[in-house]
Amino acid sequence: MKILINDGIHPDGKLLLEEAGFELSMEKVPQDELAKELPAYDAVVIRSATKIRKDLIDQCPKLKVIARGGVGLDNIDVEYARSKDIAVINTPTASSQSVAELALAHMLTLSRSLHLSNSHMPHRGNSEFKTLKKAYSGGSELKGKTMGIIGFGSIGQTITQMGLALGMKVLPVDLKIDQATLQFNLYDQGRVGVFAEVYTVPMEELLEDSDYITLHVPFSGGKPILGGEEMAKMKKGVCIINTARGGAVDEAALLKGLESGQIGGAGLDVFENEPTPRQELLEHDRVSVSPHIGASTAEAQRNIGLELADQLISLLVD
Repeated sequence: MKILINDGIHPDGKLLLEEAGFELSMEKVPQDELAKELPAYDAVVIRSATKIRKDLIDQCPKLKVIARGGVGLDNIDVEYARSKDIAVINTPTASSQSVAELALAHMLTLSRSLHLSNSHMPHRGNSEFKTLKKAYSGGSELKGKTMGIIGFGSIGQTITQMGLALGMKVLPVDLKIDQATLQFNLYDQGRVGVFAEVYTVPMEELLEDSDYITLHVPFSGGKPILGGEEMAKMKKGVCIINTARGGAVDEAALLKGLESGQIGGAGLDVFENEPTPRQELLEHDRVSVSPHIGASTAEAQRNIGLELADQLISLLVD
């Protein structure tokens, strides 16, 4: 069987697929050429860069599996594919630790103005050390603050554990999950474990009480999850973190909130107009930015590759 690896896969995942006897094509096919090339393949492995829509699916009668490395499936017409008996798989837990750590990194950065310190110290630290020290001495601790978590799946539960470990109050919101039992292994090999029952809350409570709000839900267009109406209900000075999807936060409303002081800061890994984000956000003093790297760690990429390979082997090998 032939598999098109269109957006790459970790070498360990590639090795598993080769050992299982699959014929792999690792050369990326541009989006506008997929209709010509994909019909020759039994499965395709993609990330967010490749779109598999209804018209393309209709041209691929051999296709048995669409595999998405990562969490979101917004670039695939999932229900239509499944109606054609094509399996659609992804890796919802493989990058949870990496994405959660990045969200937390943005919180820590904003709480101590590290994005500004790291920008100014190389150029002014030698001559204006005391001035910079005074400018950035007004930070705050995360301990004792309240973190609102929109989306209480694998990533949301992972950052909940991090927040609780730091002494934060957590307010998770989820449309499907009412509660989760979280396990904390305090030492290597699980010699000491602590369990916590965490319950979700209404969105109104999250908006009104959170000092930090972090998003961990899929978004495929339509009305933003956090727009001007939601921001108006938030605690003044709240920080918003988006490592989920561009468009989940209304960027025009966010800029307005930043200028008014209603929003105290934002940590953004994803943007509405990728790969050309708004310059006003990139340059804003109270915005910490990164270039969509939530799952881009060595550990996450290996986990994704291995999980995809295991699922493909399970589905395609008799």
